[in-house]
Amino acid sequence: MNLNLLQLAFSASLKEGLEKIEANHFGIIFGTDSNGCVTGLATDGDIRRKILSGVSLNEKLEDCLNTDFVSADKFTSRETLLKKLDHKIRIIPILDENRRLLDIITHTYFPTQLEDSIYVRARSPVRISFGGGGSDLTHYFVDEPGAVINATINIYAHALLKVRNDESIRIVSSDLDQSIEAENLEELLGKESSFGLIQSTIKAIQPAFGFELYLNSDFPMKSGLGGSAVVSATVLGCFNQLRNDKFDSYELAELAYQAERVYQGIAGGWQDQYATIFGGINFMEFKYEKNQVYPLRVHNDIVSELEENLILCYTGVNHDSGDIHVNQKKEMSKSNVKELVKQNVALTYEIRDQLLRGKLFEFGNSLHQAWELKKQFGENISSKQFDDIYDFARNNGAIGGKILGAGGGGYFLFYCHPFRKQTLVKALRERGHEVRNFKFEGEGLKTWSIRESLANKSN
Repeated sequence: MNLNLLQLAFSASLKEGLEKIEANHFGIIFGTDSNGCVTGLATDGDIRRKILSGVSLNEKLEDCLNTDFVSADKFTSRETLLKKLDHKIRIIPILDENRRLLDIITHTYFPTQLEDSIYVRARSPVRISFGGGGSDLTHYFVDEPGAVINATINIYAHALLKVRNDESIRIVSSDLDQSIEAENLEELLGKESSFGLIQSTIKAIQPAFGFELYLNSDFPMKSGLGGSAVVSATVLGCFNQLRNDKFDSYELAELAYQAERVYQGIAGGWQDQYATIFGGINFMEFKYEKNQVYPLRVHNDIVSELEENLILCYTGVNHDSGDIHVNQKKEMSKSNVKELVKQNVALTYEIRDQLLRGKLFEFGNSLHQAWELKKQFGENISSKQFDDIYDFARNNGAIGGKILGAGGGGYFLFYCHPFRKQTLVKALRERGHEVRNFKFEGEGLKTWSIRESLANKSN
């Protein structure tokens, strides 16, 4: 669109106006002032009628301009423009904030909306695990099949990504209360920082552009909720949203595992990555040749009852799952520990059936059995402090429970007797423990894009 053919200084002659109209083929001319701002418009009919009334072709265009005309700006919706066209309006000038001509809309010319800049968001949930911990470690299931059962809940990590026009990178973490900046990807990946997990995740993606990345979580670090995998998943989700050939859920989980376990060298299992990305209540089987995730169709009534009877109790101690898993790897070489994990795997199949059939009292007892087995995997999984918390909870209404994650701190998950939950919650809080209710989250990693202009536009 040649906008020069559509506008003319209002001091020009009517003859010049007709010449422009003849050249632009739209039958209209916009008059502009010395700053290029549109002051009015004239159609070929307006000028012709003026000449027929006896006015000379050398008279100024200004005398023929209609200053009361319909216009729009770049934020005007397609719906509004269509309604204006449908209401006998022949042409609509699109003007900027200074009333300079940007484009026009007519019945035959309706330019395609240009792509706006966007930002991307991702949200991914943490998991609680019911059984099978330890069997998702590669050094276990390379010899024996592993199985775990877990569920995602409505506690999340969040990420926001904005692509830059240059190669520079800025990452801000509310959890760390820190930020990191680099001129390019190579510089970012070479820096020593507290952002090791994020740097490893970005290394797995290798983005070919600069960006700004903002991260925050609803949970404390090292809480036993699989938080590292959850944060990594949100970062992956943001970059995946920008890809044409998107990674599927298994590939995303593998990338998250690669970032944390391979690049960063933190020991641990596979379940956290699958749990947060797939979401829901899942039964997972681990074999050397293939890992498989099976969503469980637990009846809605059973899910609701679980939500009412399960609570999270914070031990007040953060754990280092990597160190615990390193110890477990050493312990796993012992035949008695391997046998304990094998029993835990068998118990996981029982827990699966209990959930599917709604046998929740048995489910609570199975959590207790799972904890009794897990405590024997290594000496740093429990302690006198944690045993005291567990025994106190059992004496005040908990049927069973277990520390989540690798152990050594974080959250206890307790299944309460339906008529004693409030008694237990009150007793734990009076003892100084943080108690948290939750709901199950059926959706895993979620990503979406927003037009930046819409997000920043004020009404």
